[in-house]
Amino acid sequence: MLKQIEGSLGIAEAVALCRPGAVCAYPISPQTHIVENVGKLVKQGTLKDCEFINVESEFAAISVSIGASAGGVRTYTATASQGLLYMTEGVYNASGLGLPIVMTVASRAIGAPINIWNDHSDSLSQRDSGWLQLFCESNQDALDTHIMAFKIAETVGLPVMVCMDGFVLTHAFERLDVPSQEMIDSFLPPYEPKEYLDPKEPISMGAMVGPEAFTEVRLLQQRKMVKALQVIEDVTKEYRALTGRNSGGLLDCYNCENADLKLVILGSSVGTAKDAVDELKKKGINVGIISLKSYRPFPYEAMRAAIGDTKKVVCLERAFSFGARGIICPEVKRAVEGTDTKVYTAIAGLGGRAILGSTINNIVDYALNDKFTEEVTWVDVDHKVLNNYLQSAEGVTFPEGPIADSALKDSLRNVRA
Repeated sequence: MLKQIEGSLGIAEAVALCRPGAVCAYPISPQTHIVENVGKLVKQGTLKDCEFINVESEFAAISVSIGASAGGVRTYTATASQGLLYMTEGVYNASGLGLPIVMTVASRAIGAPINIWNDHSDSLSQRDSGWLQLFCESNQDALDTHIMAFKIAETVGLPVMVCMDGFVLTHAFERLDVPSQEMIDSFLPPYEPKEYLDPKEPISMGAMVGPEAFTEVRLLQQRKMVKALQVIEDVTKEYRALTGRNSGGLLDCYNCENADLKLVILGSSVGTAKDAVDELKKKGINVGIISLKSYRPFPYEAMRAAIGDTKKVVCLERAFSFGARGIICPEVKRAVEGTDTKVYTAIAGLGGRAILGSTINNIVDYALNDKFTEEVTWVDVDHKVLNNYLQSAEGVTFPEGPIADSALKDSLRNVRA
């Protein structure tokens, strides 16, 4: 059914279609509307046989989710930013216990300074937590991915984060095609937990494991992650056949055939990039987009195939690993190891700064004209803001244009001198 609705309501309706037995809710922008709307669906009786649990913190939300899932119930929760960090201990426990919880991360910057707008620093901070991480281009993609996430999680035996851009998607009103309950019931069968706590047949979950077996436990967890690559593809294929939509998957390519440059992008910026690439194509500039949907597990083989023989790749990243380099770029470089493809990082869109068509055009210009000489370059920098502090504090200024690693190092040398 076609509906013109807010993204958050679309996600709430998608979650309800999956018939969770427990929803653990604590508000934090920009995910609040999602759990609010799930609560309304429970109260209205649209979502039946579901315990909607208001808790006192994000740590309680993940803790109750762990308890519900361990008790054999299909479980859902949502969070963002500082809330995800507050959950971190439980986030690791959920994956270590192999609990198929589905959680929306309405991606938002992490403070300080306080910032409530979108980037990917929250979700990517949990990249080593053992959760699958699926990123969404649009609200339709997000709606469909949530439905697939339950099946993926329950098939693999690991929790799934569905990462959608906060405000950009969660608060945007769009036309969404919401599947019928009958359609989803045919796709997602009633939940049958593989292992759960039952007083009649007592077992231990999460017991102490010493050095004699901990490595093996982690290897088994990694094995599930590797298995998830095929599961994601299988579930996506089944869902696409059911709906006729191109949602989900490991990655998606746009205009990639014979491209001189390919951009690897996560999330809603893909839409902006597609529009920019269409305009560039009219001018004879052929740029492809690889929309990375599954960041964990990372689809190395699929990425290598998508890049093909393209010699230049730029990863547009909305997060950064301080004291190191980009977060996406090193994974892409591993995918093309042994080839002569050059892979660069463009840092942009932090803290909700808009990624515009001009941003994409500048990145394409820098890349095709060999202005990206180093692995990491910061683009769309407001030099007035930057230099306002540096000039008075350190006697250093940066010229307009992209700022690469060497420029940062040179500025430090100037200060020492």
